[in-house]
Amino acid sequence: MIGIIDYGMGNLGSVTNACEFLSLDARIITRTEEMRACEAIILPGVGAFRDCMEHLAEHKFDDEVRSWIASKKPFLGICLGLQVLFERSEESPDVLGLGVFQGTVRRFSDAEQKVPQIGWNRVSHTAEACPLFREVPEDSFFYFVHSYYVDAADESLVAGTTSYGIDYTSMIWKENVMAVQFHPEKSQRLGLRMLQNFADLVARTEVSS
Repeated sequence: MIGIIDYGMGNLGSVTNACEFLSLDARIITRTEEMRACEAIILPGVGAFRDCMEHLAEHKFDDEVRSWIASKKPFLGICLGLQVLFERSEESPDVLGLGVFQGTVRRFSDAEQKVPQIGWNRVSHTAEACPLFREVPEDSFFYFVHSYYVDAADESLVAGTTSYGIDYTSMIWKENVMAVQFHPEKSQRLGLRMLQNFADLVARTEVSS
């Protein structure tokens, strides 16, 4: 089963609907104890970095997510669920992220670009072997809504990039961890393909374990 974490904020409806459309074995979890029955976790998120971290801590998901990732189990972060994997954000400089990876979440500063970025944009592959890219062509369009982007200290994390005034990280991958800045659940056929690819990875992991 894939657990979709409900910590009091996040795009749960569309993520859940996408999983149901694909007939995936997925359900919303609201308590950390429910993670024990899961083979994989999806952490969605919309809104402010501070609010997200406070809600994760309030529901005790912060330490559990760190432990989950450290245990090498499949994990998918979406939008803010990508950003909180890093150390901090310019949106809330006094708030620490989960710190799974080194790096800072920065605000778009190009005066020629509208902030937030809202709409469709391309994702260029920088790690073709990433499981999420199976049957997803180079420079495919996905749906974005965000004012901040990840500036990862370790460039080897970067699986996909997008251009919006600057070229920035729109997707990361390291071992069991995959996370995207865009919304696959709102990105029509290819977004659904990515979610199916994640589910297929989970199935393969379960068989081999």
